[in-house]
Amino acid sequence: MFDSSDCRGEEPYVYCGQESPHCISVKTNEKIYIALSSVAAAVFLTGFKLAVGIKTNSLGILSEAAHSGLDLLAAIITLIAVVIADRPADQDHQYGHGKVENISAFVETILLVITCGWIIVEAIKRLVTHTSHVEATIWSFLVMGVSIIIDLSRSRALSRVAKKHHSQALEADALHFSSDIWSSLTVIIGLVFVAMGYPLADALGAIVVALLVLFVSYRLGRRTIDALMDRVPTGLKETVATAIKDVEGVEEVRSVRLRTSGAKVFVDATVAIRRTLPFERAHRIMDNIEKAVLSAHSNIDVVVHAEPVESPDESIIDKIRMIVQNLGLRTPHNLEVHLIDEKYFIDFDVEYQKGKTFQDAHDMASEIEGQIQREIRTVGKVTIHMEEYLPSERELSDVTASEHRLRSQIQKLVGKDSRVLRLIDCVLLQEGLKYNVTLTCRMEKMRTLEEVHQIISELETELYRQFKQVRRITIHAEPE
Repeated sequence: MFDSSDCRGEEPYVYCGQESPHCISVKTNEKIYIALSSVAAAVFLTGFKLAVGIKTNSLGILSEAAHSGLDLLAAIITLIAVVIADRPADQDHQYGHGKVENISAFVETILLVITCGWIIVEAIKRLVTHTSHVEATIWSFLVMGVSIIIDLSRSRALSRVAKKHHSQALEADALHFSSDIWSSLTVIIGLVFVAMGYPLADALGAIVVALLVLFVSYRLGRRTIDALMDRVPTGLKETVATAIKDVEGVEEVRSVRLRTSGAKVFVDATVAIRRTLPFERAHRIMDNIEKAVLSAHSNIDVVVHAEPVESPDESIIDKIRMIVQNLGLRTPHNLEVHLIDEKYFIDFDVEYQKGKTFQDAHDMASEIEGQIQREIRTVGKVTIHMEEYLPSERELSDVTASEHRLRSQIQKLVGKDSRVLRLIDCVLLQEGLKYNVTLTCRMEKMRTLEEVHQIISELETELYRQFKQVRRITIHAEPE
């Protein structure tokens, strides 16, 4: 059994009734229905006008029959176009098939121009030779009256669906039927003059009809060529750029490029985002850009390219971190910046890849220092502590229970410091011949954070001095 969830995309779908289900969106189904009804209307009008035109020898009605015949051809082209245009993108048409609607409208324009040319030539021939035998019968007026009613209903229906789904092919079809209304009125006026004894008025009416259709053709052709040449709809670029600029986190909109394919608009945008933002946050900003653009135009496809930018309020610490990270190193830690006599004195630790030689590490430190000096002109001195990077996830053994002697010695040293009210916990983890020590201590809650940090630093220094087998010490302080 067919499940509409199998269809790609987010639009509602209906089952087309075939043994192998094909996904047809409700939108496409509505467009096909309105196009089919236009074909049926054009078939009826063309046949009716042709029969009456031949019977009455009215060039005005025959021109209208030719015009309706063109509408029939245009309606068939439109029907084919709307079926193809809404097919999803594939390997050969990665921007979809929407351009077929623009091509359809262009072909209709060419057919309109050719037909109008024939009508004008034939009308001028009748005016010059005065060979015009036209019968203004009741059938002449009836066929034009019926034509106006049908054309009015079809143009309104087509225009409504064209605007709803942004379909240029249906819009072109609507223009065909709406132009028929005015041309039919012109023919009726010409027939009135024929009935009054002025038979050449029919040819003049035909010329007016042709000129009117040419004007409509010009409007349609201009819009079609603009679409085929990827001309941006007026005001759309500014609307999209404003929507992007209003997204929080966007520092600058550097470029916005748009192209249309049928009802679909494709947007390529380049924006500047703070270089200090984490990748996940930058990605969230780009998602918000897509949502903002979609709210400005519903039928749109957005691709956003983000470029890092140095923001005006970027701190010295931010600049140093970016310099280190851009050289492929991990974020520096224990980073301190001191301003002395209007000069910055900078100290920090950098982890290097395991296996690097001392010379390699020193060269990298020199490169970091040189780049800091170039980018931050007011630097007095840069001191970099180099250490080997060790992965955080390693296989260690918990030897807290077995290493009684080492544990007792560490507890005794920490207990001598009167600033430590109580040692709660001491954990020893062994890796080879080295140990990681984790201590949890209680200190007076009224102490400042700076005082606690100083106590911990002094304890760590003393522990490293006395216990050479200790590789890493972590002290966690809790208020008593």
